[in-house]
Amino acid sequence: MTYLIDSHEDIACSVLTFERDICLSANETRLKEAGTQIPEWNKGEATLGWPDYQRGRVGLIFATVFTAPAKFSGGDWDTMCFKDSVAAEKLMRAQFDYYHRLCSEHPDKFRLVLNQRDLHEVLQPWEEDLPGEHPVGLVLLMEGADGLSSPRLLEEFHERGLRLVGPAWAGTRYFGGTKEDVPFDVETRALLDMMMQLKLPLDVSHMRESGILAALDHYDGPVIASHANAIALLKESPSFRHLTDSSIRRLYERGAVIGAVPYNLFLSMEWNFGSPREMVTLKMFAEQIDYYCQMAGSSKFTGVGSDFDGGFGFPNIPLELDTIADLQKLGGVLKEMGYTPDDVDYIFHSNWKRQLETMLPA
Repeated sequence: MTYLIDSHEDIACSVLTFERDICLSANETRLKEAGTQIPEWNKGEATLGWPDYQRGRVGLIFATVFTAPAKFSGGDWDTMCFKDSVAAEKLMRAQFDYYHRLCSEHPDKFRLVLNQRDLHEVLQPWEEDLPGEHPVGLVLLMEGADGLSSPRLLEEFHERGLRLVGPAWAGTRYFGGTKEDVPFDVETRALLDMMMQLKLPLDVSHMRESGILAALDHYDGPVIASHANAIALLKESPSFRHLTDSSIRRLYERGAVIGAVPYNLFLSMEWNFGSPREMVTLKMFAEQIDYYCQMAGSSKFTGVGSDFDGGFGFPNIPLELDTIADLQKLGGVLKEMGYTPDDVDYIFHSNWKRQLETMLPA
């Protein structure tokens, strides 16, 4: 089995919201949460856990610092939502604290990846297929920049390990997102300018097409889409969250890697919660990957951004999947579609590794 780099998981948000332990297996978490409302609130049962990372050979994760405006709260349980920038800053600091504490208390299980040396050291045992268990690398990614009282706060967060920024989510003060639009204005430019100053890469996930195109005109640093599917395969989707062909082309012109998302709601317009599991298969997820590869003319610009446990979980994922470990089955599906072992390596890890080698400090 090849190893996997997953470019999007809301680990801190999930753990702090539901009082989970990421060191446990997904099955252990499910047993603890049986009979509670957590699976309902999270739109599914847990799919993540350190034993599952080991079984699925997940070598590195883009782990998010994710907070959302209170107007998008799912209810009183949704504790990572904020009413103002003071509350948002407190929540973001708590998530940074969590990641540092996790890696400090469990160095055999998790390691913060801050630079190229960290990257190579954490991936070496996976690259060499060494026996036994290995620490999973964590690259910190901000999802949703609404809570920044000022772009200058990024300086402090950069010191604490922040290595990528995705400014948009449902609707933000900086960029039009999934549920709201805002103009590309002076404040937006100030955020992008600060990111360029700090050499923080831009994640365009959740941005509307207009925001993506404007950002690419203004921002000249590294760009990715950590977790986004192509709207061309989701005919009549009303969502602004998916990537248009124009956005995809512009991203590929910049050498960006795009992480496809194995979430049923982002794979089929016919599926809805409660639909039979057979309606969405791993082949449909592979078709999203294939669409990106065909658009790029190569398998070198596509990856996996699972977004698992970030507002959905089992059973609302493709039929063949139970936990993150089962993403290994994707390799076989891709090979059946004509992809070579080298292609599978590109999609599973090599593309994200290449991006990180150019994005992370020396």
